[in-house]
Amino acid sequence: MRKVLAAARAGSPVWRERLDAAGLADAEPGGDGMPGGPRWQALPVLRKELLGSVQAGSPPFGGLLGVPVEQLARIFVSPGDVYDPQGTDPDYWRFGKVLAAAGFERGERVLNCFSYHLTPAGFMFDAAARALGCVVVPAGVGQQDLQIRVARAVGATGYTGLPSYLLALLDRAAAAGTPLPLRRAVVTGEPLPEALRARIEAHGVTVRQAYGTADVGLIGYECGRGAGLHIDDGVIVEICDPDGRTLPPGEVGEVVVTALQETYPLIRFGTGDLSALVAEPCPCGRPSARLKGWMGRVSEVTKVRGIFLYPKQLEAAMAGLAGGVQRWRAVVERDADHRDVLRIEFAGQADPRAVRDAVRAAVRLNPDVLVVPPGAIPADGPLFQDRRNWD
Repeated sequence: MRKVLAAARAGSPVWRERLDAAGLADAEPGGDGMPGGPRWQALPVLRKELLGSVQAGSPPFGGLLGVPVEQLARIFVSPGDVYDPQGTDPDYWRFGKVLAAAGFERGERVLNCFSYHLTPAGFMFDAAARALGCVVVPAGVGQQDLQIRVARAVGATGYTGLPSYLLALLDRAAAAGTPLPLRRAVVTGEPLPEALRARIEAHGVTVRQAYGTADVGLIGYECGRGAGLHIDDGVIVEICDPDGRTLPPGEVGEVVVTALQETYPLIRFGTGDLSALVAEPCPCGRPSARLKGWMGRVSEVTKVRGIFLYPKQLEAAMAGLAGGVQRWRAVVERDADHRDVLRIEFAGQADPRAVRDAVRAAVRLNPDVLVVPPGAIPADGPLFQDRRNWD
């Protein structure tokens, strides 16, 4: 931790200013300037929804980077124009241990169904699988029939991607009488309710959940022995109240992460996710603390099909339709196959196809569009409704 703070001060003018303002210029391990101490909690939480505006002040990384840009391997961009760096470590985001805990082995053929386009998820799991010596099929998303043919042809026994997409592939292959050879999967990007897990495992696939972000990499993962997510030793995790004060185990609050790496030293980074710490030891014997799992979002910002959706992006899309939309709201629901469905309901004269195209361009999601009478949407109602039930 001391090395990370020193690197942040030396490499980033923004972190130097923030650390000095909190009195963390001389933090020592075990002192009150380390995680949980009074000086540490004086450092404001840097929340994810503000990261884009911070970076915009001095693009691409807003002065938060701990090394020169020339020392990076790749630069990604997440929705909301948030730039994410990749350092040069072989498994920079540390997801290799998740695959190992799920039983992935050297030589295993892995169907990686995360996108490789602009966002880092595809590279995260590609690097993790290669670090274990696995053979990767960079499948991305879409073209399900092609992916089924490829997975069968190469004998893919491992899967990485969204859980809802995994179920879609398994169901489609089974319906065609061509079951997939998949036997194990690591999923992330959206919740894994027990009903969805049961449907996946009914196809003979053991599924384990990982939790992380494009900004800090791996945060937690399932071991398969106990409930909850083991916290990765590459991060320090606090559960905090809205004022940034650390809460004791068992209490629900925001997951606030400090990344123990010097390339991009995010310190007290607020993910916007809600969870709680589990105090009881896990039967697997790992000594790490655990998170209970994903328990909701701090604000209206939410995740749909693995992509963060910001209401302000939808507002900008609607405003760009030249007055053709008088009232609107966005609704997220979960269909019977455990897939997220984004629906835009609007009153106005705009062409529904133009509304669909505007939203797709703004948030990289293809919505359903429904035209409704003006009175169907209350003038003082919320612009965004998350109606998903995770039971």
